[in-house]
Amino acid sequence: MIKITITLRPLQLPGDYEQLAQLLNQVWSEPTTAQRLLEDDQKLYEVGHTWMDENGLLGGYDRERQAAVNEHGEIVGFAWSWRAPWTEPGYLCNTLIVDEAYRNRGIGSLLLRHITQWASKLGAAALLAEVWDDHAEARQFATKRGFAIERHAFQSLLQLDSGECRHAALAPEQPDLRFLTLSDEPGEVSDHKLYALYKESLVDIPGFMGEVPAYEEWLKWYLKVDGFAPERVIIAADGDTFVGVTNVLHNLQTNGMYHEYTGVSRSYRGRKVALALKIKAIELALEHGASYIRTDNDSLNVPILSINRKLGYVPLRGSYRLLAPLETVIASLNQQSPLHKSV
Repeated sequence: MIKITITLRPLQLPGDYEQLAQLLNQVWSEPTTAQRLLEDDQKLYEVGHTWMDENGLLGGYDRERQAAVNEHGEIVGFAWSWRAPWTEPGYLCNTLIVDEAYRNRGIGSLLLRHITQWASKLGAAALLAEVWDDHAEARQFATKRGFAIERHAFQSLLQLDSGECRHAALAPEQPDLRFLTLSDEPGEVSDHKLYALYKESLVDIPGFMGEVPAYEEWLKWYLKVDGFAPERVIIAADGDTFVGVTNVLHNLQTNGMYHEYTGVSRSYRGRKVALALKIKAIELALEHGASYIRTDNDSLNVPILSINRKLGYVPLRGSYRLLAPLETVIASLNQQSPLHKSV
C-alpha cells in the first residue's frame, strides 16, 4: 500500500461544498448538492452554546466538522459531530465518512479520535451514529470502537412506472374527514396546527429520542426541508382540526419522492387515516411524473410497515443506529497503535 499524507482541517466554506457533496453521495441514499449543503448551513446557529443540566448531562447545541485531506488538498474523509437543542441530553450525533478509495488506512480512526477529543471538552456522555445494515466493514469499524446496535430501521421503495395508481381501490372511505394540502390553507395558523399534530405524533414513533424542537426550529428542520413544497404536504382534517399528515419531498436529481413524515393524531388511529394519506401521496407522485417513492421506518413501527407492504413497497437495505459511551470509544482508540498523519 502506498503511504499517503493525511491532514485534518476544519471545513473551508463555501469552497469545500462541492467535494463534500461528492463524498456524502457515496453513502447517502438520496443525493445532495453543494447548493443544498449551503442552504442547510444557512439554517444553523453561528455559535454553539452548551451546558450541563441538573442531571450532569450535556445540553444545548454545538457542532464540529473536520475534513481529512490528502497531499493534493483533496477531501478524502469527513467527520461531523453535533447536537441540536432538542437532542437527547448527554448525546452527540455523528457522521463519519471515508472515501471508498482511501479506506482501511487509519483515516476513520484519525477522524474519530478528533471527535472524541472535542466531545470530551464539551462533557458529552455518549456518541450516536448510523451505518447501513449491509455494510459489514463499517459496522465492524464501529463495533471495534465500542459502538453497539441500538435500533434498526428499514428503507422501502415503491416504483411508479405504470402511470396509474393501482392502489386507489384500497383507499378507505373517510366521510367524516376532508383531505387538503398545505397550499390549500397556507399561513401561520395552518403551520401551528401542523406543529401541534407533529408534537403529539412524533413522540410515539418507535426509536424517537430527545424532544420535539421549538416551533421555529421545527419549521426549518422538520417541515420546510430539502424538497419541500406546500402542495406536497397532504393533510387529513376533521373540520378545522388537522388529524393526519404526510410530508412528501421531491428530489429533482433523481425525480423521486420521499415520505419525510407520516403521522396521525392518537384519537384517530385505527381508522386507516395513514393508509388514505399514503395512497394520496402515491396519486400525487404519479401526477408529478415521479419515478418512485421511498421511505424509512423503524423495525418496531409495525402499523406503518404493514401499510407499506399492503401498498407494494419493496424492502431495501436498512440502517442500524449505533450508540457508544464516550469513555468506551476513547479506551478503544487508546488501545490502538498511535496514529500519524502519514497513513
